[in-house]
Amino acid sequence: MSVTATKPSLPQGLAEHPRKADGGTKNYKGFVAGVFSGITKLSVGHPFDTIKVRLQTTDHSQFKGPLDCLLQTLRNEGVKGIYKGATPPLVGWMFMDSIMLGSLSVYRRILNDNIFNPTRELNFGQQPKLPVLGHAMAGTMAGWTVSFIAGPVEHIKARLQVQYQAQKAQRLYSGPIDCLKKTFRNHGVRGVWHGLSATLLFRTFFCFWWGTYDIFTTALKSHTNLSTPAVNFWAGGLSAQVFWITSYPSDVVKQRIMTDPLGQDRKFPRWRNAARAVYRERGWRGYWRGFVPCFLRAFPANAMALVAFEGVMRALPE
Repeated sequence: MSVTATKPSLPQGLAEHPRKADGGTKNYKGFVAGVFSGITKLSVGHPFDTIKVRLQTTDHSQFKGPLDCLLQTLRNEGVKGIYKGATPPLVGWMFMDSIMLGSLSVYRRILNDNIFNPTRELNFGQQPKLPVLGHAMAGTMAGWTVSFIAGPVEHIKARLQVQYQAQKAQRLYSGPIDCLKKTFRNHGVRGVWHGLSATLLFRTFFCFWWGTYDIFTTALKSHTNLSTPAVNFWAGGLSAQVFWITSYPSDVVKQRIMTDPLGQDRKFPRWRNAARAVYRERGWRGYWRGFVPCFLRAFPANAMALVAFEGVMRALPE
């Protein structure tokens, strides 16, 4: 499971003990379960993401708000319109999940063994618990790592999402492969990875996601009688919302950069140019345009993805 912007789910027990993810579960189970989780998260969350991206990348005159954007999209393009650009994140999900959670586990272990608990002393046979700061640091490092895969996936997705023509023949890109080919042919590798620096900055805020996930998990286990899957469900959904509250302005700027024309027609040569353009158009409110569908998406998409992940993990044989 992972976070794009589409955003990551949270395997049971991952937050509590850095070594726990290293053993016990067959590798193929996580891979297969991650596929089902990705499909579930995309099915639930992608329509919200499409509305978010369209609000982020258009001026105020085109859409009055999230509901108007949704209604115009459905009226002009049908249900397929809200699932535009869904193929790239679906295809890339298992790779992003694997890299995200794999690197997160490694970074947690490295931080625990070499910085926070370097003596590796055990308390009654238990590995010393990584503190919240360690979870936050590991989250940021894992976010940077997965950015090199997530960047191109989100770039292609964003360009497909802002194609408003109902007929395929009228669109610049007929699909994700066509978009990737044209981008690479005309602008090379740098064109495909356009917006990588903005992606790295955005995923720096993963520190809030994974840090608060540990806080919520500890609090729910201490003060409720919820089962472990239920704790993961609520902690995952709540921490996802904390992440978006803290990171959303950087996501708005990132989307502006990723949908900016490439080549000589480029409007935003640097991150600060895009940030200034957002402020110039609508002031501080511009950095929060499209936040409502994003915030509404965060909890159900990640919570349902976790339900699918845990269900498949339990169903698969050892």
